[in-house]
Amino acid sequence: MHGSLLRLYAHEDQRHHGKPLWEWLLEQGNRLGLQGGSAFKAIAGFGRHHTLHEARFFELAGALAVQVEFMATAQDAQQLLDLLHREQVALFYAHIPANFGLIDPAQDAAPRLEAPR
Repeated sequence: MHGSLLRLYAHEDQRHHGKPLWEWLLEQGNRLGLQGGSAFKAIAGFGRHHTLHEARFFELAGALAVQVEFMATAQDAQQLLDLLHREQVALFYAHIPANFGLIDPAQDAAPRLEAPR
């Protein structure tokens, strides 16, 4: 299936409508019917201010990023971006064309990969 990988980056302490932003993003993606979504907490990283943050005992809570990504059709990804714009959510994102599917052992043949477009 042709679609998109929509990757969003939020700070772990960033909130929207009273809950962690990463959790709200997953709820909205699910509500919109996106194919799937996951959240991953960073162990280290830097952003536009070039300050390195690491998951260490003395690190201030909330400084690390949470990556939220969705597998979606291009239309569904746009629908989520439109919602984020309406909700005035500030975050960095990447939109990557992707092919995705399921591996089903009951099928006679293995999935066939398509050449990049």
